[in-house]
Amino acid sequence: MSAEPIMEPIMEPVVPQPQVDPIDLLSKLEAASPMPIRPEYVEGTVYVPPQPDENHNDGIGELYLQFRTAGVHLVGFGSGFRAADKDGATTALVAPDFYVRRRKASELDESCRKAHRGWYPVDMLALVGEVTSTNHETDTGPKLRTYAAAGIPVYVLIDRHAKTAHCYTDPVRPEKADEDEDDASVDAYYSSDTKVTLGDPLPLPAPYPALDTAPFA
Repeated sequence: MSAEPIMEPIMEPVVPQPQVDPIDLLSKLEAASPMPIRPEYVEGTVYVPPQPDENHNDGIGELYLQFRTAGVHLVGFGSGFRAADKDGATTALVAPDFYVRRRKASELDESCRKAHRGWYPVDMLALVGEVTSTNHETDTGPKLRTYAAAGIPVYVLIDRHAKTAHCYTDPVRPEKADEDEDDASVDAYYSSDTKVTLGDPLPLPAPYPALDTAPFA
């Protein structure tokens, strides 16, 4: 990707101090960056995704159109979502490449977005999707566990590095004997993984269409 060398210096994870609100830290990073970025907060670490290439963006557009053509009108992209623990503290801030919402944003959802400076509540999401770039380890590890911990029913992953596509379903968040929320999130996973080679159709659970992955082959 032509823009990646510029992004490489900020690809290293940034670990915030415990007392720093993750939203504050991400806002400071965005303001300080010489180019538009959308950092994310996953498993206690800030990640700045690399600039996407055209294959990445074109492929996302193709997947979006497939959902829309199949009548899935709540498919979207571009928004960020916030997960919180039982005490209301931010546990994750994610901006999926594409997603399907459970509902259109309600007044309460918009109030949450304003209160948390641009981040919608994560319980709006019924499906999330990622298309890997040079940061494929983030999408296949920390973000997968974060989505599972948030209880998002379906995670679609286009892994261009491994040349595979995955539909992860049935999120599991193991119970912990103690009250360590971070440990519980790290142990979260999806118990089902439907996997195909890029170029083959990827079956999704109803009411979603099988996805044509040929744009990434």
